[in-house]
Amino acid sequence: MIALKIKPIEELPALPMNRVYVMCCEGCKEISYPKNDAIAMINAITVSGTDLTVTELVYMCNEEHLALHLQKSTDLVRSADTILVISCGVGVQVLRELISKNFEGQDKVIIAGCDTYPLPGFQGLTPSNFDCALCGDCHLNETGAICPVTSCSKSLINGECGGAKNGKCEVDSNLECGWERIHKRLANYRACR
Repeated sequence: MIALKIKPIEELPALPMNRVYVMCCEGCKEISYPKNDAIAMINAITVSGTDLTVTELVYMCNEEHLALHLQKSTDLVRSADTILVISCGVGVQVLRELISKNFEGQDKVIIAGCDTYPLPGFQGLTPSNFDCALCGDCHLNETGAICPVTSCSKSLINGECGGAKNGKCEVDSNLECGWERIHKRLANYRACR
């Protein structure tokens, strides 16, 4: 089972928040979804004068389903300064990949609104297969929505080790260095502003 905890609003990055598209994933029945806390976060952002659009989705981790939703919501995605995601880290990262592929030149700022905690017991799909280690203190907001724990073969959270050669990991030369991907992504964020 997976448990989500809404991040305190003070922990959200100070990014463009004029027009925010909020995507709430309510798919997994095994996820403890703190809906009241999510509503409180959304209300706090609304009070700050932000123009919000909120959509509830099922299974943001399902790439095909999410791609169809993004096709239907193209205008919302294009007009948003920021996309706030209420989901586990898997949903955030699937969304990041789809935005990068389908909205060229529109490298949107994506904010993870939750931390994800593992709970013992059967959980069906293994989130670690989908780039989420359920570590509890989600770093996606600092790393451009790329998980440093799962994208780095050494699971480094404080930057690259310096062993990468030509963009490839020193541990597995077939694997792209996760931290180089993170640096490229953050450079794109800066270029968008």
